[in-house]
This record gives sequence, structure tokens and C-alpha cells, in this order.
Amino acid sequence: MDYLDKLTKQITNSISVAIFVILTGALGFVWALNQYTEFDTLLILLLAFGLFGVVGLLLAHSISQRVIEPVRALWQAILHVSPSPSPTVAPDLEKIHLGKELVTNLVLQIYQLASVAEKTSHQNAQSHNNNLVNSDVILDNIPAPVLCMNSDQVIVKANSAAIQYLQLAAGEVLQKSIHAVLDLAFSDDYTYEAWLKDSRENKATDSHNWSRVRTTTADDKTKQQFDMAAHYNKSSPDGVETIIVLFDKSKDYSKDDDGVGFIALAVHELRTPLTMLRGYIEVFEDELQGKLTPELNDFMQKMHVSAEQLSTFVSNILNVARVEENQLFLELHEENWEQVLKNITADIELRAQVHGKQITYDVQKDLPPVAVDRVSMYEVVSNLIDNAIKYSGKSEKIIVRSRLTDDGMIETTVQDFGIGMPSSIIGNLFEKFYRNHRSRAQVGGTGLGLYLSKAIISAHGGQIWVQSKEGEGSTFGFTIQPYAQLADELKTSDNKSIKRVAHGWIKNHSFYRR
Repeated sequence: MDYLDKLTKQITNSISVAIFVILTGALGFVWALNQYTEFDTLLILLLAFGLFGVVGLLLAHSISQRVIEPVRALWQAILHVSPSPSPTVAPDLEKIHLGKELVTNLVLQIYQLASVAEKTSHQNAQSHNNNLVNSDVILDNIPAPVLCMNSDQVIVKANSAAIQYLQLAAGEVLQKSIHAVLDLAFSDDYTYEAWLKDSRENKATDSHNWSRVRTTTADDKTKQQFDMAAHYNKSSPDGVETIIVLFDKSKDYSKDDDGVGFIALAVHELRTPLTMLRGYIEVFEDELQGKLTPELNDFMQKMHVSAEQLSTFVSNILNVARVEENQLFLELHEENWEQVLKNITADIELRAQVHGKQITYDVQKDLPPVAVDRVSMYEVVSNLIDNAIKYSGKSEKIIVRSRLTDDGMIETTVQDFGIGMPSSIIGNLFEKFYRNHRSRAQVGGTGLGLYLSKAIISAHGGQIWVQSKEGEGSTFGFTIQPYAQLADELKTSDNKSIKRVAHGWIKNHSFYRR
């Protein structure tokens, strides 16, 4: 490090001397011309600028040649020991003026490293096969399941933990396609196949992690859940393009699933009495219409709204359980979106009125027909407007907008002007059971509505998002596809409906039909 400090000081001194010489010379030249000639001041300055500009360039060239000497010597030393058809002579260390000690020390280390590399290169070549064997031994000693695939996504290596975890024989795994061995299901659109396609097109190496990945064993009975890490190498010398490591989380994640399953079982028992309750309320509304006092009529409206809220709660719980088991089936039909949207919100307007809120609409005219499942889309819009009612605070205004985006999707937003949210929590809103700790004491809910909404919108081929600012309100939005955009091969024979499952657990390649 002392040698480096010495070189730094030498360069600093050289530059300082050059600057001093130029400035002193320039001042002296100007003074002399001013004293002994009758040139005007402007001409003197121009002459001084031209002369010492040339002198400055010469000094700069001279200093740069000296400063570059250490780098040139190292460059020559590296080329000298590198294998090349046209060898380079070794640097003459005696001719170095700046940093001689530092350069000499570094060049000697380069020679030493080159000597060691030359001695070990043939040993590396001889031990290559042994290393391959050793890598297999190391792979087998890794406790987590590891699978290695070639560029055709054929499994070329699998450790014993992977064979045991998949409950298959080695012959049923090796030289088989990864898609045939692992029926992977992911919690979002960025599946393993999507990541691999992106990596092949844009990157030389890449890594990615997934959580809550599912697969089913060969007996089609045991469902395993795990986190997964994958690494991609475009030009691996051993022919392994991707490596997958599985981290078993079946026990941890099954606790969440069991919790949802237990709640769903309990909630399912509410459906019969709830249906009876709603029926009686509707009978009372019909029979007593115009006969009740304003106060009693207000009570009746609140009963109706409470029954609808309870019905939404029951539906959310049951549908989340179906999403978890990939049993929530959607049937997409060609629909007029403006009409569907207004039919859905008509049922929610009473709820808004009871809470003192007013829903206004801004729907673009002549929207193209969309492909939606009316029942599941009712839950999405109902959840978003219900959230707007809950979190709008003292604001009375809720705006529902819908338009055709530049990329041809139908975008719908629900905006409130209430309490809003800090940016720190927005990333977690669509997770199962997530509730904002700042507002969950004041506002009731299960934390499942947005999770279910995301699953349904994803199954429709759209996206869902939120924009919010604390104290100014929130805007939840989602997109759905025009019916004309759907692939022809997914359409049924009557060309009117498409069947999909909710996007909670989707195959690698695409949505699949039932």
C-alpha cells in the first residue's frame, strides 16, 4: 500500500509542477511583453494564450506518457505470460519513472501466478473426469431435492433426495422431460416456463425463486408444496442449462390450507340458515312495502344489507377454498361489459346508501364485448366497492370508471377518497389473510376478498392493481380481455363460452380446460 501512496504522490507532484511552470511562464511572458513592447493588452493575451496553450499540450503529453508507464508495463507483463500466436516481450522495469517499486512488485506476482497456473493446468485437465464424479457425489450429499436439465429440459442429473421426494425410481426421472416428471403449479403468471423463456431470450445467466409451488406425486394423491429456486446458464460446459432446487414446505403451507378448509367447512353450514334469512327478508320487503314507518323501513334496509354482506363473506370463504384446491371453475361468456357492470353495482347501491355513500359511473361508450364469468366477476366488483365503502371515511363519493386501454384491454377502476394507505403495505394487499394493521381494528374483514379477486381476474387473463396515497383515498383497478382477443382454439363449439379454472394453481404452460 506504501508503494501505491508513493505513486499517487509522484503523479500529484508532476501535475503540480507542470501547472506551476505554465502559470509562472504565462505571467512572466505577459509581464515582459507589457514592459518591453508597445503591443496592446488584447494582443499580448492572445500571444500568451497561443504560446502557453502549445506548451501546456506538450507538458500534458509528456506527463501522460509518464503516468501511463505503470499501466503499460502491467499490460506488457500480462500479454507476455498469456498464450498468444504473437508473443509480447517482457517490460523493461528499469525505464519506469513513476511507481517503479509498485509495478515491479505487481509484475513479479503476475509471473508467479502464471507459473502456478501453468503447473496446474495439466492437472486440471487430468482431473476433469474425477471432478464430474465428485460433483455427483456432492449432489447426492445435498439434502434438498436437486434436478439438472439440458437445453431440451430433459433431466440429466437428479440427486437421491430428488428421487426420494418425487417417490419415483431413478429410471422414471433421468432422461425424462421436467414437465413430465413435475406437474408444477404456481401462484402467479410468472411460472418456471415463463422465466426460462425470458432468460433464454434476454440473459446469459439468471436465477429466480418461487414460493408456494405445488405438485402431485405419481399416485395422484399426495400434494406437495415447496419453495423453488432455479438457475439458468446459457453456455454451461457440462451441458446443464438449468438447475432446480426444491425446499419442502408441505407441513408449513398445509397449515394455512387446513385453516381455510376448516373455516370453509364451518362456513358451509351457514348457507342454509343464511338462505332462509334472506328469503324471509325479501318476503317482508314485498309484504310490508309502503306500510312501514321510515324508521322501520331503515331497519329493514339495514337487515337486507347485512344479509348481503354475510352472503358475500360466505362466498369468499368457500371460493378461496376452491381456489386452493383448483376447484373454482369459471365459464367465460361473451357479454356487454357496461350492462354487466351496472347489473352488478345495482345490487351494491343499497349497501352504499345505507352507509351514506354515492356511487357514480363513468363508462366509455361502445366498449367491445368482453369474456367474463358473471358470477365470479360479481364477487370481484362487489369486493372492490365494498372496500371503497369501508375505507372511504367521511367522504361520500365513490367513482366506478371503465374504458378501453391503448393495448386493447377493458380497464375498470373503483376510486374512493377516504383514508388511503401508505405505500409500504400496498405490495401485500393481495396476499391471503393480509389486513393492514393500522385499520383492521376499525374496519372488519377477512383479508380474503382481494386475494380471491386477484385469482379470478388472473383466470380471466387480466391484471389487478392498486394506487393509493395516505389521507387521499385509493383506486383499485383491473383489466379483462375483449372476447375477440381470446384464442380460437380455447373456444367451445358454440363459440360463446370458454372454461377455465381460477388462477390460484395453474399449470406451467397455460390455463387448462376442464
